[in-house]
Amino acid sequence: MKRLLVAGCGPVFQLCRSFRNEEMGRYHNPEFTMLEWYRPHYDMYRLMNEVDDLLQQVLDCPAAESLSYQQAFLRYLEIDPLSADKTQLREVAAKLDLSNVADTEEDRDTLLQLLFTFGVEPNIGKEKPTFVYHFPASQASLAQISTEDHRVAERFEVYYKGIELANGFHELTDAREQQQRFEQDNRKRAARGLPQHPIDQNLIEALKVGMPDCSGVALGVDRLVMLALGAETLAEVIAFSVDRA
Repeated sequence: MKRLLVAGCGPVFQLCRSFRNEEMGRYHNPEFTMLEWYRPHYDMYRLMNEVDDLLQQVLDCPAAESLSYQQAFLRYLEIDPLSADKTQLREVAAKLDLSNVADTEEDRDTLLQLLFTFGVEPNIGKEKPTFVYHFPASQASLAQISTEDHRVAERFEVYYKGIELANGFHELTDAREQQQRFEQDNRKRAARGLPQHPIDQNLIEALKVGMPDCSGVALGVDRLVMLALGAETLAEVIAFSVDRA
């Protein structure tokens, strides 16, 4: 779809099946339905508002609240994720009984993700959806770095009733930086003994031509349907979950 944006298609969406050979469980299935869309000339905040409107329409839920990643950590863990060192992060992990994992983990972002998963996620989005935005720049993925604070990326996630529903970005449009991020990700994977991902050179070449400033988001449709129907597991809203495939 990014190549279509480069070609001048304008706003675009895709509703399709996705596959990930990862964990299986209450909220996970290797095959799932994803709604992804891009809005040229939208910044991150405007797209967050659009996602919020969609959730209110589908789920008949209250308007969402928004917290920066930093605010979420300060509120629920009393630590600043943008300045804390690994020793300080491990101290917080110990309070969550996660020392068995944290004490041997050397990657700072993995420590942050551990604390986010077990210390932040259980506390947000209970009564209404919660957007968490401005993730650390080291977790930018496909998002632009904020021009106002280079420590954070223009990236957001939204949670409701214990479920991550969507992940969005103010999209990176710089081809050179995107190439560098792909390469850095592969170096990290290699260091962990994981297979490297092939770099999407078609995307890199398209970015060199010039992609319009835009924001995009991917939303898990099965999870959205699950919440709308009051189901307890994804298996209840998927025709053939992996355990019955």
